[in-house]
Amino acid sequence: MNKSYELIIIGLGPAGITASIYAARKKMNFLALGKSLGGQALWSSEVQNYTGFQFISGVELMEKFKEHMEKFNIKVNENEEVALVKKENEIIKVKTDKAEYESKTVIISSGKMPRALNIPGENEFKNKGVAYCATCDGPLFADMDVAVIGGGNSALDAVLGMMKIAGKVYLINRKAVLYADAVMVEKAATSEKVAILNDTEVVEIYGDDFVKGVKIKTKNAVKELSVEGIFVEIGSVPSSSFAEGVEKNEKGEIMVNCLCETNIQGVFAAGDVTNVAAKQIIIACGEGAKASVGAFSYLNAQKELI
Repeated sequence: MNKSYELIIIGLGPAGITASIYAARKKMNFLALGKSLGGQALWSSEVQNYTGFQFISGVELMEKFKEHMEKFNIKVNENEEVALVKKENEIIKVKTDKAEYESKTVIISSGKMPRALNIPGENEFKNKGVAYCATCDGPLFADMDVAVIGGGNSALDAVLGMMKIAGKVYLINRKAVLYADAVMVEKAATSEKVAILNDTEVVEIYGDDFVKGVKIKTKNAVKELSVEGIFVEIGSVPSSSFAEGVEKNEKGEIMVNCLCETNIQGVFAAGDVTNVAAKQIIIACGEGAKASVGAFSYLNAQKELI
């Protein structure tokens, strides 16, 4: 039997958590569900741009978010993955790997998932030296030489975290310059433990039972670099494939207006899964709040029409 709600919030990262707090304040009948409470914000070793905190780790910040949720006794369904969101006859149906639900409104705040390199050896050595979260898996590579692949904020965040754990850290960036925040680049560039390799592309990952190194290509040659750990930090792709009929851009991001509305009435979206330009925790929170307020207003408007 389907369970019915006024609102279902998909995703338990900063946007989804904030949306759920606002929904609880409005005393809405809602359900929040997703893979893990905290989302990818848990992966960030250093959060330096969240108002009120000069410095805080992603884990610490999400603990504070959880405490806020507990004040409202918000129950969430963790470890539940959405397979389909579809609107039929004014009812939005949400199908997951565990159940089916119905709702009058939905907020999609499912974030993004790491982008793969798609090179030889990547799948073979996944979880055998190849990782996508330095915060999660970094301690496994204590005193080892590692490579971080990428040139943006997520890559530099991984480098700064691994500087405290690993032996040598190679930052491999296929572009001519790093495009992360200047303060992060400066910290990495001035560390004796970090070697920055710009204009360099990883073409293969090799090893035996575990990773032993990578083949890298520069303008002049292809050579091998010996490392025992590889952190892939080349961006991410939106977790939006389950949203049927919702308009998306060429990147797969859900298109929203300034009210977090999609092209389907009653379906809202917030955070990194959307086309909002800046992918930051503080912005995702604001968008989650807007989406929740929008869903509440939409429901009230529908009641007035009856």
